[in-house]
Amino acid sequence: MAMDTPPRWDRKMQQRLARGEAAALGELYDRFAALVHSLAHRVLDDDAAADQVTREVFGYIWENPDAYDPKQGNMRSWVARLTQRQAVHRLRQAEATAYAETGVGSAEELEQKVRRANVAARADYIVTSMPAPLRAALELAYFQRRDYRQTAADLGVTDDEARRRLRLGLQLLSTANTRPHGGSSPPGYGPAL
Repeated sequence: MAMDTPPRWDRKMQQRLARGEAAALGELYDRFAALVHSLAHRVLDDDAAADQVTREVFGYIWENPDAYDPKQGNMRSWVARLTQRQAVHRLRQAEATAYAETGVGSAEELEQKVRRANVAARADYIVTSMPAPLRAALELAYFQRRDYRQTAADLGVTDDEARRRLRLGLQLLSTANTRPHGGSSPPGYGPAL
């Protein structure tokens, strides 16, 4: 399971990146490269394209460390949002190019494919970003097919607490299929890099 990133670490990392510390970028890469690559691969289903998105995301972070706003969430969430947007942008470009070259498919099919990939990436992001107790309960229930009583026993919590964790985790996960309200994003969280 991923380690939750403390906000203080986020601010210090942003300051180090703003000063141009290459070691900070290396530390950030070590911490988040697997997340970035897996989210990009989930959208693109292509290792080479996921590698390219990973390079683009970390390049963007290096060139724009001030684009991160701690008030909008932790750095892990910001990196994941950048990745999701860039991967969806790349998928849309690749599919549009393939459609233009072959004429197979339709614009509606392209948008459906992009939407499905975007929802899948959002779901992955939500699961990796949720608090560890919720994530642990969902993983037990989903991957190990545990009911709430078995989940409670495995986690060493009460049945009520296990139900609460599962309910909250599922509520968070259910938002993967919804679009953000208002349509506009804060700076650094918007369109593709």
